[in-house]
Amino acid sequence: MINFLIYKFIPRNTNSNDPLVRMRLGMLSGIVGIICNLLLSISKFFAGMLTSSIAIMADAFNNLSDAISSIVTLICFKTSNNPADKDHPFGYGRIEYISGFIVSIAIIFMGIEFIKSSIENIFSPESVTSGIIPIIILISSMIIKLCLGAFNKKIGSIMESTAVKATAFDSLGDAIITLTILIGMIITYFTGVSIDAYLGIGVAAFIIYTGIKMLKETINPLLGSSPAPELIKEIKETVNMFPNILGIHELAVHNYGPGRSSISFHAEVSANKNIMDLHDSIDELEKKLESKFKCQAIIHMDPVVTDDKIVNDMRDKLSTLVKLIHKDAKVYDLRVVPGNSPTLIFQISVPYNIDKKDSEISKSIALSLKKIEPGYECIIEVNKDYFEV
Repeated sequence: MINFLIYKFIPRNTNSNDPLVRMRLGMLSGIVGIICNLLLSISKFFAGMLTSSIAIMADAFNNLSDAISSIVTLICFKTSNNPADKDHPFGYGRIEYISGFIVSIAIIFMGIEFIKSSIENIFSPESVTSGIIPIIILISSMIIKLCLGAFNKKIGSIMESTAVKATAFDSLGDAIITLTILIGMIITYFTGVSIDAYLGIGVAAFIIYTGIKMLKETINPLLGSSPAPELIKEIKETVNMFPNILGIHELAVHNYGPGRSSISFHAEVSANKNIMDLHDSIDELEKKLESKFKCQAIIHMDPVVTDDKIVNDMRDKLSTLVKLIHKDAKVYDLRVVPGNSPTLIFQISVPYNIDKKDSEISKSIALSLKKIEPGYECIIEVNKDYFEV
């Protein structure tokens, strides 16, 4: 049934990185989520009214927040597919994060209100009744949520979407919450002891936790979080397929929304190769990256001298020196300027977590170099690696 729904909307063997395919999958997830969660919210609200259970009412509003999230998801996947324009040259992909931020805040405030109501109910308890209809509603809700979770897990795997996978996990959590409420009703029925208000606090706490988790997931990409290590690995593997590329540095990945990104880096090439051939290779690599990762690729070509013994020896010595600063430090863009006072001009990259200032790093390397090559002056530029490449 799940596969039927998915392939009814999305043809088989379609590229899931295609923005149009992602939009259709996202809209399908959103439509199914809206229908299911609205039905569950209405039925649980009815059950809560029948039983006077604040826990069931909180669970009903939890499903309502899921429905609102699905509506936002639906709008976002539709809007984010709008073409780029003059005011938004990278498209509208980040609207998903902005909308998610707003929904997260609303969910957190909703959870706080239910905690307040539950605490009031502890000190001024209301009698909770049970019956066959509320029990049927709760059992049906668990089944629907488990099916919805499986559905979103399947879509999340096809899209490789963290957000949709998180929705699937949230559905499982909702099913567990409903089961807990059902057990609470059974305990109250057989013992006469009402734990409804305490269960209401538990449900409200889960709502707040979900809101905070969503908030974190939307804030990080807006602030500019690091890409997944798997993506960096794939980019590096793709680049290494090109024989004219000796290495890369200063790799940067900018996220403009799911399926929209910009990749830039410096590609080291042999200074002895034909410039037009190297240019063609860089163009080909840019097209390969754009096709594979659905991104904008910008590559700066850095010529590297590979057949000069003095340059090669100096590069080896400098590489040894910078490793004393940090094991992941690297030397690149090395030039040897001859003359009465020969000069070394080069850049080094160091990780962000290094505890030394750029000026301290430059001074340390310059002093170390003077000890082994006193005849050379050096001009050093220190850069920070965005991530290991």
